[in-house]
Amino acid sequence: MILGKKLVIVLPAYNASRTLQQTYSEIPFDIVDEVVLVDDASKDATAQLANELGIMHVIVHEQNKGYGGNQKSCYDKALSLNADIVIMLHPDYQYTPKLIAAMASIIANDVYKVVLGSRILGQGALKGGMPVYKYIFNRFLTLSQNILMNQKLSEYHTGYRAFDSEVLRKINYHANSDDFVFDNQMLAQIFFAGYDIAEVTCPTKYFDEASSINFSRSMKYGLGVLGVSFQYFFTKLGMMKAKIFR
Repeated sequence: MILGKKLVIVLPAYNASRTLQQTYSEIPFDIVDEVVLVDDASKDATAQLANELGIMHVIVHEQNKGYGGNQKSCYDKALSLNADIVIMLHPDYQYTPKLIAAMASIIANDVYKVVLGSRILGQGALKGGMPVYKYIFNRFLTLSQNILMNQKLSEYHTGYRAFDSEVLRKINYHANSDDFVFDNQMLAQIFFAGYDIAEVTCPTKYFDEASSINFSRSMKYGLGVLGVSFQYFFTKLGMMKAKIFR
């Protein structure tokens, strides 16, 4: 526990057998109570390795449900375990588990209810090998989202996220897509519910084993992100009521 609050780490996994052990070995178990891994119908030995490592809760999807669908299972399980703080960490070792304590502390001390690990604060993204086109794409989308949602995040597209369980219980994340745009729908829901979001600078690593989406999927994702931002904008104006904000 951290300051008397139960901390659960969730790992949304897909073909993560080459990086899972390294990720898991760096989790600070002096404060982490339980770990949940959801294997989204991987084609490798991710689930087997998770069991061998002694991960406490391993859930295997018989059919691939997508990145968003995987997270829904992650958060459902964490809430069923009565977590007070939930941190999503990708098991591909793109984000360092060594920031778990810092992110959890911000929530445990009631400073913020949501914390993101930002690759853009500082020079983490480009130093870590983020492709230049993805960096430019990231900056354009983030600028557009900040304007449409009247916010000032440095990045909306990080996969390193910490939540007070209150937030997960309040927003309707099950109304969101099962695809990659799920992440941005969640942030829009959080802002819509009136929560502020903190950011900590986070180094990142791009290497062969780290997960990444190709150019065509990136374009689909980008259009989806802009769609979410416009839904937020027009819902705030009272001109529409998007499903995800109900």
